[in-house]
Amino acid sequence: MKKYSEVLRKCPLFNGIEDENIGSLLSCLSANTVTCNKNETIMSEGESAEYIGIVLSGKVQIERTDYYGNRSIVTGIEASQLFGEAFACAGTEKIPIDVIAAEDSEIMLLDCRKIIGSCRIACEYHSQMVLNLLKVVASKNIILNQKLEITSKRTTREKLMTYLQLLAKKCGSNPFTVPFDRQGLADYLEVDRSGLSAEISKLRREGIIECTRNKFKLLK
Repeated sequence: MKKYSEVLRKCPLFNGIEDENIGSLLSCLSANTVTCNKNETIMSEGESAEYIGIVLSGKVQIERTDYYGNRSIVTGIEASQLFGEAFACAGTEKIPIDVIAAEDSEIMLLDCRKIIGSCRIACEYHSQMVLNLLKVVASKNIILNQKLEITSKRTTREKLMTYLQLLAKKCGSNPFTVPFDRQGLADYLEVDRSGLSAEISKLRREGIIECTRNKFKLLK
């Protein structure tokens, strides 16, 4: 696991845990590492929620697909971040989302039952990991509330501007980079791509934003 030590050190699941103890934890949890190609499905809607994933390299997306096949991107997960933790901790019988590799990625899978269950050696750092997991779940809930704030807006313009303002604040810079291409941004905002492109062009003409590909700047 030395290959991934730097990424794991940044993973919120292991906050406050010494490097040498992370290795012991991963052995205790029977950690399994898999390689995924871009657009490959890592977890599928309808599967049982047993595992928590850590992105070791690359990027993955959490997606929902409605009855008619329309895709919505819930969020993107970068290296050192977790996915699947809320469903696994809740004991959800079937997960309601898909986890897709947005680019070639390496993923570590952990059996959630071994995280929240009793540790066979009752180690102190296992308790710390459970506390860290609780914090991650709470933080993700805040992120989902922000997504709801965006998608609850009535128009494409309102959704886009709310998202750009929140992202600029999060990045602490202006200009800033949107982590999606145009189709991905449309899917995240839950709007039509052509309508989104038209609204971006209109905002540029009105002098409200500047943008080049996925780099944006708020002017007003």
